[in-house]
Amino acid sequence: MITLRGLTKRYGGKTAVDDLTLELTPGTVTGFLGPNGAGKSTTMRAILGLDAPTSGTALIDGRRYADLHRPLRTIGALLDAKAVHPARSGRDHLRAVALSQAIPFSRVEEVLALTGMTDAARRRAGTYSLGMSQRLGIAGALLGDPQVLMLDEPVNGLDPDGVRWIRTLLRSLAAEGRTVFISSHLMSEMERTADRLVILGQGRLIADETMERLLAGAQVRVRGPQLRPLAEILRAARWTGPDELTIAGHTTEEIGRRAHELGLVLSELRSVESSLEESYMRLTANSIEYGAQA
Repeated sequence: MITLRGLTKRYGGKTAVDDLTLELTPGTVTGFLGPNGAGKSTTMRAILGLDAPTSGTALIDGRRYADLHRPLRTIGALLDAKAVHPARSGRDHLRAVALSQAIPFSRVEEVLALTGMTDAARRRAGTYSLGMSQRLGIAGALLGDPQVLMLDEPVNGLDPDGVRWIRTLLRSLAAEGRTVFISSHLMSEMERTADRLVILGQGRLIADETMERLLAGAQVRVRGPQLRPLAEILRAARWTGPDELTIAGHTTEEIGRRAHELGLVLSELRSVESSLEESYMRLTANSIEYGAQA
């Protein structure tokens, strides 16, 4: 379990994480989303004790990372797949980590096989592709057979087979009762993998919902020649065409009744499924710090 209580991190006058309170529970894959600069990496670094919080706490099973006797047996993490000595082989890298945690070398061979890296393990890590480095980093995170797993962009660089593999692995680890915490910018993959979503914007918590509830926010598409009166009374309405509105938070029955009261003629009135990308973009619309001009 990961517990954050009022976690705040400032760098000079910049607040990277602002009073973040969360509890990440076992048996769940929690996805961590947010625009660039939202504070995701800083939060993960604070959990691992790499960045000291300005205030608040970050605990793993009730203890700070620095207080864990052999931390890799409690939490496995991957923040930077290339943070490996390039002259070491993949196997020697894992063996060095294993020695530091009193983990038997037999476990090294197990995680190499689990991640599909056995044949490449004798090669120097500096020759690995990004996808191979990701697999080695995931092997390192699994080395201590931890109950908590935290991965930053785990699908980055993986081919389609690798993406499917990591998705299946993460869900199986959660099914075993482990706490799984992952960040990613790939919305379609997060939608397939995560049970729960935590979304940050400019360091603050925007949403903490199950995937089911986040996607359940009904949207209704309305078409007609004179929709402006309807748009004026429904604040959640947004124009998606000259004669088309998309409206969140209202049922087709409610909107149909309002249109009838206003005497409007509708050519289309139907519910549309909301994807994770659409829900995410709607939630973070006012929290994008590094927006590019079209």
